[in-house]
Amino acid sequence: MTADFNDSQLLRYSRQIMLPQIDLQGQQRLQGAHVAIIGMGGLGSPVALYLAAAGIGRLTLVDDDRVDISNLQRQIIHSTATIGQAKVHSAASRLAELNPEVVIHPLNQRLNDVELAALLQSVDLVIDASDNFATRFQLNRLAVAAGKPLLSGASIRMEGQITLFPNQGDGRYPCYRCLYSETGDEDASCSRNGVLASVVGIIGTLQANEAIKWLLQIGDSLAGRLLLLDALTFHYA
Repeated sequence: MTADFNDSQLLRYSRQIMLPQIDLQGQQRLQGAHVAIIGMGGLGSPVALYLAAAGIGRLTLVDDDRVDISNLQRQIIHSTATIGQAKVHSAASRLAELNPEVVIHPLNQRLNDVELAALLQSVDLVIDASDNFATRFQLNRLAVAAGKPLLSGASIRMEGQITLFPNQGDGRYPCYRCLYSETGDEDASCSRNGVLASVVGIIGTLQANEAIKWLLQIGDSLAGRLLLLDALTFHYA
């Protein structure tokens, strides 16, 4: 089995491979996985960093925005030096430094239905790290149609939430539209309400954790469950 890993890879992923729930076979599964992350902001930053560090084989990053100084309070994948760059290219450079073995596909655009549907056909999981309801509903609609699992996260002020929609077509689990109507409040954004930097870090890190669990089919996923975080009192449900 070790023949599929060189010495450098065995060292890089050794602490993960030691876990009985992962082992060499699990690491191989992660290396063969393709995950799309929609949004390279506060949530997408820790998601991308931890998935790349964990050895996910392919990451597609989708965002049409550029790095602004106001992003740096929470979007930790970017830096002062990358202000003005496309977020996906800033992120891709950082991820390549962290783990050059991961194949990164940066898409510096807002995908239309046809483009997003085509992308979904090639991924094992899509992660919603966006910041607007239009993108969330578009992702939900196309992920349901494609039968692709959708991992959703959101943060605002000192609150956050995360859940997983398997979209397996068996009717056992809800979809995003079961939680929210398509008349979602677009004023409920960080730019209008603010957000604590560490809150998006917590939710984004939880998304990375759930992504790894789902890809490996280990543990109890958040499928059918909504985790709500109140970081001010640190009550969670």
